[in-house]
Amino acid sequence: MEANKDATPSTLVVRVSGDVLLVEQQGEMDEATLRLCQQRVLELANETGLRRVLYDAREMIAPPAWLTLTQQDLDGDLGGMKLRRAIVVPGTKIAYLARIAFGEGDDRVFYDDVDAALAWLRG
Repeated sequence: MEANKDATPSTLVVRVSGDVLLVEQQGEMDEATLRLCQQRVLELANETGLRRVLYDAREMIAPPAWLTLTQQDLDGDLGGMKLRRAIVVPGTKIAYLARIAFGEGDDRVFYDDVDAALAWLRG
């Protein structure tokens, strides 16, 4: 399979921002990036004790649907850790995929509203 030469480069940032873990994804998401993201979130959650995670996917290109199943598999390996996750999306396609990927836990999707997502995480 040939790589897409017009693909938008992927940028992933996972960091502590105040009292939440912040995940910023821009461009295309692939399986390796998804696994790295989950690993970094878990590392920071263990290091800091923070369990609130804000995923900012407003600049993300919708991933293939099968990738949502990978996120479900990764969540199966949380080992009892309970994360409260807010996913901020730009539109319905990524919202739908996020609901499938994060549908089992204490998670909620927000349309382009970081403030509402933060308020819910802290509520």
